[in-house]
Amino acid sequence: MNNNNLQGKSENRIKISQLIAYGAGGIIPIALFNIAGMLIGLMGNISLGLSAFWLGTILIIPRLWDAIADPIIGHLSDNTRTRWGRRRPFLLIGGILVAAFFIAMWWIPKGETIRIWFPTESGYQWFQLSYILVTLLLFYTSCAIFEIPHGALGIEMTVDPHERTRLFSAKSFVGNLFAMSTPWLFVLANLETFKGPGGNEADGMRYVSLMIAAVLIPLSFWWTAKLREPSFVRVKKQEKKPFWTDMKHTTKNRNFIRLTLSIFTLATGFNFVTLLGSYIPIFYVFSGDKVAGAYLLGINGTIWAVTGLIAVFPLNWVSPKLGKRNTLILSIALMGIAQLSKIVCYNTVYPYLIIIPTILLSAGMLFFFTLGSSMVGDICDEDDLNTGHRKEGSFYSVFWWFIKMGFAVASFVAGILIEFTQFDQNQVTKVDYLEGNIKEIKVDLTNKNILSYSENINNTKELNSQILDNAIKYDAYLERLNHHVTIENDSSKIQAKVALRQSLKITMDSLKYYDYVLNKSKHDSINLSVLAGKINKQRMNVNLIKAQNRVYELINHFESVINGKGDGAHYKDLLKDIAEINCVLNEYNIYDADSINIHKLDEITQKIPSLKRQSPYTLLMMRVVEIGLPVIMSMLSLIFIFRYNLTEKRLQVIKQALTTRNKEQNE
Repeated sequence: MNNNNLQGKSENRIKISQLIAYGAGGIIPIALFNIAGMLIGLMGNISLGLSAFWLGTILIIPRLWDAIADPIIGHLSDNTRTRWGRRRPFLLIGGILVAAFFIAMWWIPKGETIRIWFPTESGYQWFQLSYILVTLLLFYTSCAIFEIPHGALGIEMTVDPHERTRLFSAKSFVGNLFAMSTPWLFVLANLETFKGPGGNEADGMRYVSLMIAAVLIPLSFWWTAKLREPSFVRVKKQEKKPFWTDMKHTTKNRNFIRLTLSIFTLATGFNFVTLLGSYIPIFYVFSGDKVAGAYLLGINGTIWAVTGLIAVFPLNWVSPKLGKRNTLILSIALMGIAQLSKIVCYNTVYPYLIIIPTILLSAGMLFFFTLGSSMVGDICDEDDLNTGHRKEGSFYSVFWWFIKMGFAVASFVAGILIEFTQFDQNQVTKVDYLEGNIKEIKVDLTNKNILSYSENINNTKELNSQILDNAIKYDAYLERLNHHVTIENDSSKIQAKVALRQSLKITMDSLKYYDYVLNKSKHDSINLSVLAGKINKQRMNVNLIKAQNRVYELINHFESVINGKGDGAHYKDLLKDIAEINCVLNEYNIYDADSINIHKLDEITQKIPSLKRQSPYTLLMMRVVEIGLPVIMSMLSLIFIFRYNLTEKRLQVIKQALTTRNKEQNE
């Protein structure tokens, strides 16, 4: 008996080259798949100013479509017969499409030229939401084309239940290795190298996405060439089944339904609060400082990924000792303890305490999802033994159908939860715009001397034309705002907006005059160094007008919500802070850029992050929801897994029976 077990183990051992190649496929479902859900929701809200509710609503649609596409792709994969096998053609096509649409989702059309097409700000936001929806639909469909056949391939590569766990552990290992860079994408996108002086994280992600695609496309060809389908020789003669026949058969398997519901409830519970988990370090721990919060998220994400890498090794030791079901129960316990520890570890004094629940959660999640996929393979083996048919694609796709339905529900609920906490995204985006304007003024001051000594008339013409075009577009934007204020019959707002627009028109007249001089005068009669200096001053004037307008918008916003929310004292404090910034900006003479002091601008820059502070109620509800909801869903998950009855003893019987049968068929 022992000799037979050793022989069977040797025959079903996965080669190291296949283990590495298969494991590398975890990059798409573990790293990139989650980036879209997390960063699109986060940046769409705090970078683009889109409603968390509507973001959550549109994020549910691709997940719903994805849940429909998965069973179709799984069935197609089961019934595909090509010279390259059933699964590998999907890996190549899916991998390339994932790279292409990952780029597309971040290149949302922007700029004054685009904005002028839309008469209102809300119209432009609906355009952005529509673009995000379309590109996400294409991206998630591409992920399904790759992941469903890839997961099914992993199931059929061996009939040894623990060797299969080793295979999916390799997928988790490599996926988490690349996921180590995922949280740092937010940090990279915040660097001026990627976003530019006046840009934000959404601008930075455009160029970060290009780097990721450059890695992913060559990998797609490698996966297709390297991986093999050992059971294809036997399966290619297998009778093809109608789609609904396969689906009905799959959903009648009781152990499969119990396992799937267990994974579904826990995954949904944690996905409900994924976005809130990103908000809390930024807005609770660091009071709205996105750079400090992004750095903590980066550190935390790296710890998460490193823990995921390390946890692969104890998983492959613990699972054979305790059995898969008991190890799954252990993973749920680890995650529950992690959530409860956040009561203490979300700490403004000691921010890095957050690492403690991160380690426990990462280990628990790695155990949970790796075993879940592996246990689907065990169910496929039992079904194969009973029916003589391999349906890995159907089982794996329905498994992911439930999980993605959970993602879809969670995407919608996540937006509702953020609205429930009364998070003020308008406050954050308006402060970001102000911060961008101040940085642009500082850049102009830094480059003042360089730009004042231009000896190239064409460069000077181009510079003047760009500034004039920018001023004209911003004037159109102010006109729309003035119309809105006029409708409200608010005389103080009308006066402030009109004054700013008059200042902008004076600046535009100066730029038009400079344009006339550059195009009509003789070149040898123009003092380019003096004129370039004047043009640069007008650019600073435009940016100063933008900054002052942002301050007025923030004052109006805080005044509008101060009576509508229970945290009136909080908004009074914010009004006091923005009033101090307004006083500094009003000291500057719009018509004399030399009056602008870079040291005063540094003082404003230091005060700006405090304007992003959220109300005490919002911060409390963020923590209550983010900690409590997953704990409740984890308890439901335990109920289902306790009813799962594929024991370790039963798995060994199935393995031995399949090995014997397959040998007899091959003979």
